[in-house]
Amino acid sequence: MNTEKDFSPLTPNIVRALNDKLYEKRKVAALEIEKLVREFVAQNNSTQIRHVIQILASEFALSQHPHSRKGGLIGLAACSIALGKDSGLYLKELIEPVLTCFNDSDSRLRYYACEALYNIVKVARGAVLPHFNLLFDGLSKLAADPDPNVKSGSELLDRLLKDIVTESNKFDLVAFVPLLRERIYSNNQYARQFIISWIHVLESVPNINLLDYLPEILDGLFQILGDNSKEIRRTCEVVLGEFLKEIKKTPSDVKFAEMANILVIHCQVADETKLTNDLIQLTAMTWMREFIQLAGRAVLPYSSGILTAVLPCLSYDDRKKNTKEAASACNHSLMKLVTPEDDEEEEKSESTESPTKKDGQPKTEVDSNDMLNASQESVGFSNISFFTPASADRPQVTLDLDGIVQVLGRHLHDSYTGMMTRIAVLKWLYHLYIKTPRKMFRHTDSLFPMLLKTLSDESDEVILKDLEVLAEIASSPAGQSDQGGSRDSADNKLVLKVPEGAKPGQQPITGSKAADSSPSTPSMNSYFYKFMINLLKRFSLERKLLENRGDFIIRQLCLLLHAENIFHSMADILLKEEDLKFASTMVQTLNTILLTSAELFQLRNQLKDLHTQESCALFCCLYRSWCHNPVATVSLCFLTQNYKHAYDLIQKFGDLEVTVDFLMEVDKLVQLIESPIFTYLRLQLLDVENNPYLIKALYGLLMLLPQSQAFQLLSHRLRCVPNPELMRTVDESKYMDSKQQVASKRASHTQVDYNELLQHFDRVQSKHLEVRHQRSGRASDHPDRKLM
Repeated sequence: MNTEKDFSPLTPNIVRALNDKLYEKRKVAALEIEKLVREFVAQNNSTQIRHVIQILASEFALSQHPHSRKGGLIGLAACSIALGKDSGLYLKELIEPVLTCFNDSDSRLRYYACEALYNIVKVARGAVLPHFNLLFDGLSKLAADPDPNVKSGSELLDRLLKDIVTESNKFDLVAFVPLLRERIYSNNQYARQFIISWIHVLESVPNINLLDYLPEILDGLFQILGDNSKEIRRTCEVVLGEFLKEIKKTPSDVKFAEMANILVIHCQVADETKLTNDLIQLTAMTWMREFIQLAGRAVLPYSSGILTAVLPCLSYDDRKKNTKEAASACNHSLMKLVTPEDDEEEEKSESTESPTKKDGQPKTEVDSNDMLNASQESVGFSNISFFTPASADRPQVTLDLDGIVQVLGRHLHDSYTGMMTRIAVLKWLYHLYIKTPRKMFRHTDSLFPMLLKTLSDESDEVILKDLEVLAEIASSPAGQSDQGGSRDSADNKLVLKVPEGAKPGQQPITGSKAADSSPSTPSMNSYFYKFMINLLKRFSLERKLLENRGDFIIRQLCLLLHAENIFHSMADILLKEEDLKFASTMVQTLNTILLTSAELFQLRNQLKDLHTQESCALFCCLYRSWCHNPVATVSLCFLTQNYKHAYDLIQKFGDLEVTVDFLMEVDKLVQLIESPIFTYLRLQLLDVENNPYLIKALYGLLMLLPQSQAFQLLSHRLRCVPNPELMRTVDESKYMDSKQQVASKRASHTQVDYNELLQHFDRVQSKHLEVRHQRSGRASDHPDRKLM
């Protein structure tokens, strides 16, 4: 430094001492400067005061010589002390050169800069608040300083500044938040500690409402929550907990919508190997649960994003029990928010859209512009999906149904989706079809294949929920269409038709088939028949599904959609089935279910006495398809007490090709006759005179069987048939009444054309025989083990 330069009003001795390498001499110079400035203050000579500060800043504090810089710093601190309460008038000139020294490479000089700024701030107190951002910026850098002395000095200054902010009511939060938002993304551990401590302080000050600006810093807080330092994580948890308490106290002031997507991001784990991510996810999920409960329907526009985050968590194991429970609560609360009012017509503004927009783009498509890039909001979450609200510009809340269905469909289609998640997805679909059926049927064509595929799931619970959804689709009035059915004015019954495109070559049920429609059929819509066709097609393509789950699926459908509807429609479809082997297998499965399942008790009772036109029509419908399997046809006749027809059928068995499988089916029928289902049949053996064909039919089965266990069982039963003379009652009037009852029952059966049914049986069996001959011709060495 040029010592001959004029530094007045600083004396040469002061200048020389400020440049000295010894701290003691610089301190003496500082005392002289303090004395000098006090004189100027007394004289009210602000010009000289500014001149002294300017010399100390430019010629010393910003000098290239390290000792000069140290002298300048202590000199500026002396000026501040001398100015006292008037230092606020000169703070800009005092603070800026000191903050510049915070970036010095010499750690001792950075420490002196901290010391100088501490003295300046201590004197000025609240007057420094207009310069708070500059001070905060400088301190945030020193917080991560590698030198422990510098860090210690910065902590003292930090505490002083916090005290000043806490005491003052003039803190400019609006100006500070942008800086806080920028600094909060620092990855340095000490910088994070500094940031989170300041947020904690500001949040605790009563007259500072940091909650209004929480959306701007919430993402950064969750980033800090993932820090490796246990102490920082604990502090961040406390801060987030305090914010959540405040949110619960004043929910009306909370900007839920602006924070929804932030929570969606952090509810999803990008790296499951990091334990800190579990804490982030649990905290975010807890916040999400509270948001849904507090904000209510205001979160509905964000529901697709919420589900994206929540659904995978439902399949977590006990290692993440708390997260799973929070996610389950979120899912349950969100589902309750969907109400029938969400199925109302869209706003008139939507209906008045230009034809180009309406016709050129399906409503189910999600505009790619509506998708947010998570990487712009949060580092390290670039592969996480979440959604913007579908109607962010609208004043009223709108359910983002398209987005929800997209998310549900993706999870249902993904083979890696956990069981509990799949169950939750199906519960959501069922709920949406109940609450918003009209809108949901726009998505049914895209969901239908996935729902059918889900029937092959390994879990019975998943299949059961899937069947509930399919049953709701098939029976909902919202699914009615012009192609679904038409009223027959003659008998006022719904005549089911095959939906267009359901199955190539399928014909509507008209003419004689219309008379076979069951009285329960009108409750079904156009998707019911489509469902039945596709279900049978799936059974045909996946025989293991039919073997392992066919019985379970059909029984559950009988409970959900009425057994008569299921059997009536399946019988009609199987009547046109080209794969005769599958038709026979399917009829055998349906027949076993009909005869053994408790769920079909009512249907069995309806068929047991063919007193009504409807029951006779149902019998004829089933019979025509049951002809694919001769033994099943006989059992159907036994169930409906058509014993003469059963005997006529058994007489024709001599013309059929009797295989091992055929005999095994006869064996099973004998076992069924001994079951509780056919108790009434066995009791009718007591009335020999009125049931001769029952006895003949049973003897016919006996003659078909080889001398096996079933043969012995049936033979023993027939030996128990009593002599008719012994069974005659003494009261002849009662005997005649019994004969009249039987005659009346047989008269009711005259509504059925049994000759036509026998002819139909012959035609079906001829087709089976022809197919078997064709197969044996193609592969003569293939054993004939076909089901009849």
